[in-house]
Amino acid sequence: MTTSPVPTIEGRSSAPRPPAVEVDGLTTGYGRTLVLRDLSLTVPEGEVTALLGSNGAGKTTLLRAICGFLPAMKGTVRILGEDATHLTPHRRFAAGLCHIPEGRGVFRSLTVRENLAMQTTRRGEKVAVERATAAFPILGERLAQIAGTLSGGQQQMLAMAAAYVRNPRLVLVDEPSLGLAPIVVDEIFDFLQRIVAEGSSLLLVDQFAVRVLDMASTAYVLRRGRLAYQGSAQALADSDVFGQYMGTAADDASTA
Repeated sequence: MTTSPVPTIEGRSSAPRPPAVEVDGLTTGYGRTLVLRDLSLTVPEGEVTALLGSNGAGKTTLLRAICGFLPAMKGTVRILGEDATHLTPHRRFAAGLCHIPEGRGVFRSLTVRENLAMQTTRRGEKVAVERATAAFPILGERLAQIAGTLSGGQQQMLAMAAAYVRNPRLVLVDEPSLGLAPIVVDEIFDFLQRIVAEGSSLLLVDQFAVRVLDMASTAYVLRRGRLAYQGSAQALADSDVFGQYMGTAADDASTA
């Protein structure tokens, strides 16, 4: 069975870099339900890669597979140059991977300070708190507060800061702006640009597709577990392909 080639729009060329992530021919899903089929994707080192697609297209599934929460039924996953296909999530995170899931990835029963302390050693706690509160000053006023009582925006800031204090080399972010007020969204995107400027690689999923594409150098669009587009983020934003992709939302919404 043959498949149609994935449309690619030419963008500006750049010198190749060792990739932060290489996914090659990945097939995975939940039980007997396949979600991703023979998918390949590369996240260049030190850059932002956009991962777009309507609800149910397979974006979260891909992030979970890269983290090791879902096994690869077929294909390989390389992280920072090493074959991680069969590594546990713990070993992937120890190598420099960080995952910020959709839905405020914090320990809700712990204080803000305790959430930050869990990401480092006892000796490193002071530096971690200083680093987190420099990124999000409001957290400095909430260190003794139980994380579950923070506002939604503050919980997202805490999730971001908890990742930041680990000095991650690769960050996977799933819908960081979901349900947040516009002013908080601005802070979140400013923070994401900051961590990339400091050397982290970023694979970013978010509902604000235009804003994500403005940050990214490379973009992928998923549709029903397969790639509908791969190439330059700017070229996608400027092309008719983007409009076509947006038009598939209703069609894709019923897909896992």
